[in-house]
Amino acid sequence: MHSLSPSASIGAGPESDAARVTLAIVLSAAGAALGGLLFGFDTAVISGTTQALQARFALTDAMLGFTVASALIGTVLGSLSAGAPADRFGRRAVMLTVAIAYVVSSLGTALATEWNILIGFRFLGGLAIGAASVVTPIYIAEVSPARFRGRLVALNQLNIVLGILLAFLSNYVLASLVPHALAWRWMFGIVAVPSAVFLFVTLLLPESPRWLAIHGEPGPAMRVMQRLGFADPAAELARIDMAEAREKAAGKPRLFQAAHAAPVACAIAIAMFNQLSGINALLYYAPRIFELAGAGADSALLQSIAVGGTNLVFTILALFLIDRFGRRPLMFIGSVVCAVMLFLVGWQLESAAPDGTLILLGLLGFIAAFAMSQGAVIWVLISEVFPSAVRGKGQALGSTTHWVMAAAITWAFPVFAASVGGWVFAFFGAMMLLQLVWTWKFMPETNGIALEDMNITGARA
Repeated sequence: MHSLSPSASIGAGPESDAARVTLAIVLSAAGAALGGLLFGFDTAVISGTTQALQARFALTDAMLGFTVASALIGTVLGSLSAGAPADRFGRRAVMLTVAIAYVVSSLGTALATEWNILIGFRFLGGLAIGAASVVTPIYIAEVSPARFRGRLVALNQLNIVLGILLAFLSNYVLASLVPHALAWRWMFGIVAVPSAVFLFVTLLLPESPRWLAIHGEPGPAMRVMQRLGFADPAAELARIDMAEAREKAAGKPRLFQAAHAAPVACAIAIAMFNQLSGINALLYYAPRIFELAGAGADSALLQSIAVGGTNLVFTILALFLIDRFGRRPLMFIGSVVCAVMLFLVGWQLESAAPDGTLILLGLLGFIAAFAMSQGAVIWVLISEVFPSAVRGKGQALGSTTHWVMAAAITWAFPVFAASVGGWVFAFFGAMMLLQLVWTWKFMPETNGIALEDMNITGARA
């Protein structure tokens, strides 16, 4: 991993120094964001295996829903339990543990011979996903100067959607190359390759300078900040020390107290709305949804790739917008467009003669709007609004809420889709209108505010 030592820039010009430190920041953030890529890959890869799993293990719709949701149940426990170790042992140590769990889970799932074994390894993968959703955004936020923070934390979301697209692509390729009875094993097993890369890269990452500072290691913290290009590392350390002094004066840091009521409510709300959009229902069951609209199996897999590609393109666009226009404007626009597109899909699925083209356009429009708003904003906002002393716990709260909702909706979706059809998408659209009201009334704007400054004033609208 390339890094810039304090002495490496001696004799270099200012432009060269700026380029080097920017590269060091981006490389550190991108390395950590590989956890996001695995998050997306492992999350979406099961979408191509559902029919094979249902046939191989004789699963009912309810059992299939539980099979898909088993990883999500793991994410709940993983996100709930990751915050405290991340605060105690460091961000990097938890990321290493996550990388090892990804490798074991992918190989174990691919080789499973019994349904309960499959469930067990999917659950382990879920633990890793949940932990990654907590520690990766925290790490990136803490190694990023304020002027880059939104884009670099959103880089994690970019890697998540890149992982989703790679999962859809690999599913399509493997379905065409490998015998049907074995394709699902290869779909799960291929995740071991990027998992091993993430394990190697994590070994080369520096620890979070903010974590080092609050654990009594100002010297290493200063050196990491210098390598990463912080404009004034001494001032950053002074700000961190002041914030820590305030937290200590207030007593043992507790997440659930009046001083943290606003960020707690914000994290819970944005995490709930993220899943009430129906995003994971679409990602996990994309081929089945397209088949409901009349597409053949191969066509459904190709349309799933279109979903993943749209998600990636508009997430990249969001990287250029999130620090320029802020978090709230993206949420305003995204909420409206998501609602309109979901209502369109619901209406078409319930019509006497569903138009597959309109359904595809509606789903792609929803994915595009989601990627530019909720998809880009959620992990950035949750990583920003909490004070340093409880940031790990706060991120865990937001992630746990997200995954509880994801597990519930993913488990229930096959049953509700079979009973109420397209009306389930109308429900998701109504939730996006409710999100619009929350954004207008309650959501804070955190763009451009230093993490420690938000500790002083709270997340400011």
